[in-house]
Amino acid sequence: MLGGFGVILLIFAATWGMAAWISRGGAESTTRLAPTTFPVGDVSRVAETIEESGPVLYPGLNTTTGERTLVLHHTGDDPTREWRVYWAYPADRDPSCAVVQVRQSDRFTDCDGREIDVIDLAPPVGVCPIVENRERLSINLRCNDLTTPT
Repeated sequence: MLGGFGVILLIFAATWGMAAWISRGGAESTTRLAPTTFPVGDVSRVAETIEESGPVLYPGLNTTTGERTLVLHHTGDDPTREWRVYWAYPADRDPSCAVVQVRQSDRFTDCDGREIDVIDLAPPVGVCPIVENRERLSINLRCNDLTTPT
């Protein structure tokens, strides 16, 4: 019995050792585990949906725990331009002050009961909308400072 326990302990130690060596203490994610882009869809259809129903909320993007929600908004007549992304909390509050969308509008109610406009939401750093080939819309969750939002 003691020998069996020792073998199990040895297998556990070997497995843990290999995992520790492979990760080498790093916590970097790969695009396979955490994709850098989130495909949204056809720019014309998404722009039409936003015009009719207001901004679109995407809960839990850009986090592994799903604690932050992104808000996608579009303005103007050209569906290939003027896309904006915001965090779903006011720019003058912290992430704990989540907003609730007023149905069929670009207005939100925050944790203090204030009604605010979509442009009053917090702009995310390193997250931007990307229009590909004037047809497909994606949200880049790790865009750098050189990427210009569309």
